[in-house]
Amino acid sequence: MANHYRRHHEAFDEECDYLFKAVLIGDSGVGKSNLLSRFANDEFRLDSKPTIGVEFAYRNIKVADKLIKAQIWDTAGQERFRAITSSYYRGALGALLVYDITKKETYESVRKWLRELREFGNDDMVIILVGNKSDLMESRQVDEEEGRKLAEAEGLCFMETSALQNVNVEEAFLHMINKIHDITNHKMTLEAANDINNVARYNIPSGKEINLALDEVTATKQPTNCCSR
Repeated sequence: MANHYRRHHEAFDEECDYLFKAVLIGDSGVGKSNLLSRFANDEFRLDSKPTIGVEFAYRNIKVADKLIKAQIWDTAGQERFRAITSSYYRGALGALLVYDITKKETYESVRKWLRELREFGNDDMVIILVGNKSDLMESRQVDEEEGRKLAEAEGLCFMETSALQNVNVEEAFLHMINKIHDITNHKMTLEAANDINNVARYNIPSGKEINLALDEVTATKQPTNCCSR
């Protein structure tokens, strides 16, 4: 049975405009569950145990004039559960790919997880590379610049976080959700433009030509490339 987290002061059943699914992935022990519990319920569990299979949490987020229900799935990092978790990538619009800055091997696994994401996920999935446990500076094995360069090379966003000290956790999730919203809004606008175009084409009187100014119906702000800082 999946565990469900949510902030108690939020109206869980409040009607939302969108439901966005996203996943947390990365090796076991990098802090995915604590990132999720910090974001969903502002909690940090010192006795956090490895995730078995999949857990998920909801949180309602206001973006522009839309209310978004973010459904975040926390996937097990252990190899023996990866056959279970791979199916959960499907339908995910975003992902936080997490490594532990104090364990070099978790950083070296990033490309493997990224290959899996790109195999099973959507082509336009928003991916944030997260170097977690930034509070453990004295034990650092992965420089911040290493993570930033990898993110730039792979076209990802990048942040270092600390679930323990609640540093950049909110920012990482909200950046992902806002980027998903931008892409979704852009797609919907293009679809609306195509619908208008199709309606106009099928209603053109014989012998007459109608030109649509698409710039009047497409998004006024195109989604930008994700920043790495």
